[in-house]
Amino acid sequence: MHTPVTIIGAGLGGLTLARVLHVHGVPVTVHEADASPTARAQGGMLDIHDHNGRLALKKADLMEEFHSIVIEGRQTMRLVERDGTVLHETVDDGTGGRPEVQRAELRRLLLDSLPAGTVRWGQKATGARSLGEGRHEVTFFDGSTVVTSLLVGADGAWSRVRPLLSDAVPEYAGTSFVETYLFDADTRHTRSARLVGGGSMIAPSPGKEIFTHRESGDTLHTYAALARPEAWFAAIDFADPAAAAARIAHEFDGWAPELTALITDADTGPVLRPHHALPAGLRWSRVPGVTLIGDAAHLAAPNGEGANLAMLDGAELGKSLASHPGDAEAALAEHEQSMHARSAEPVTFEGDETFGLDSENNTAQAMLRMLTQQDASA
Repeated sequence: MHTPVTIIGAGLGGLTLARVLHVHGVPVTVHEADASPTARAQGGMLDIHDHNGRLALKKADLMEEFHSIVIEGRQTMRLVERDGTVLHETVDDGTGGRPEVQRAELRRLLLDSLPAGTVRWGQKATGARSLGEGRHEVTFFDGSTVVTSLLVGADGAWSRVRPLLSDAVPEYAGTSFVETYLFDADTRHTRSARLVGGGSMIAPSPGKEIFTHRESGDTLHTYAALARPEAWFAAIDFADPAAAAARIAHEFDGWAPELTALITDADTGPVLRPHHALPAGLRWSRVPGVTLIGDAAHLAAPNGEGANLAMLDGAELGKSLASHPGDAEAALAEHEQSMHARSAEPVTFEGDETFGLDSENNTAQAMLRMLTQQDASA
């Protein structure tokens, strides 16, 4: 018989795990802090990769549903110089391995694939403790508790389950995003919209970059990335949107007006998104009855793989649990071994040459050379 599974966190990783368990007839309950599926915004676009995110969806038997939410044309990507010169464009011809979807739509798809009542909303975990013999108790904000013999922490960066396994805590990674949105961009922000094109656009420079996604319709979602200390951002009054936008845009002084307008002309106030990370290569000793997936296990600064890895973590754990009825410990050990190996793989564009925000290689010309080499070898 299968041990019932208790998942903390209804993000993409936790929901993928719940779906795979449901497909295999394993009883599962998910506890989520949000009061409802629409209690808060779910972020922007996600590119779901062939080798991890889409593989997870195949294991969840959701590929047909996934194809229905893919936004055509969004794999188009433009590389531009700071003066707005378009250096390279990769056109979405429908054959790429990273189809784009809205995160909220993907989460809804996963939620809809589960039986009613699987997710318990408004259950914000505040702590967890061991009861011995592989059993654990999770306490929620409202004072209620749940006791389980198989606990999975899918509760993100500030996981309340992680302390059962490790004393590691996320630290500031040295970079942050400042997010903005432009609505009805094709008619109200035409110059910026033309530069972004039909998919995404990146304008890189050492220590800073502007990255923009064209989301559903003609909404432009921009991430102004800066390598600055936390104290530098703390000195900016984000409660004053105009002043904050001007301060961030000042860091891109001399860049093309249609690039800086993505910050200064935004229809929303700039939102600070600091990046945190767990120690690279984090491991822990096997603790009976509990494990982690996604950011709870291997939080890293944004690299395009976070959501994809979380989904694959969930799918692989679900498969392992289904394959080891009556021996959950064998499944958890198998899961942790493969997850740690996956999360340890460096994210690079070409060989060992890393294009991080702090890297001297983070320039439009360096990325153009990389893209040209890839095109020549294709």
